[in-house]
Amino acid sequence: MVRVVEGDLLEQRVDAIVNAWNRNIIPWWLLIPQGVSGAIKRHAGYQPFRELARVGPMPLGSAVVTSAGRLPYRGIIHVAGINMLWRASEQSIRDSVANALARAWEHGFHSVAFPIIGAGSGSFDEARALELMLAALEAGAGAFDVTVVRYRRR
Repeated sequence: MVRVVEGDLLEQRVDAIVNAWNRNIIPWWLLIPQGVSGAIKRHAGYQPFRELARVGPMPLGSAVVTSAGRLPYRGIIHVAGINMLWRASEQSIRDSVANALARAWEHGFHSVAFPIIGAGSGSFDEARALELMLAALEAGAGAFDVTVVRYRRR
């Protein structure tokens, strides 16, 4: 089942959340906390990002699972949704969704919450990114309980 909600990714009751990340080439501690990653750093602490740093560079569209730090999830799935120029593409969004689902399956997660990949730092049109994500989720979500969270400032 796939549903779209408005709210805060970090308030979803799921096994894992997805972090819309970059290619993991710039050290995480050099990046100014913003968007989904910034919220995760503030609430989870730095442990997930230290684990991510050990992975090294990530191919565009790939996904890696780390612990959730101080957050109440079984894991965080980090997707490389933007390129070195901080831009998302249709392919990077589709691949990020497919690879996040593959990692969720490998780790036995049954429910996953996604932000809209590429719509923040990736400068991709939010409506089009959501459309691409829903198509990819429809093709691959299977028995997963998936929530796509449209962030809205309070």
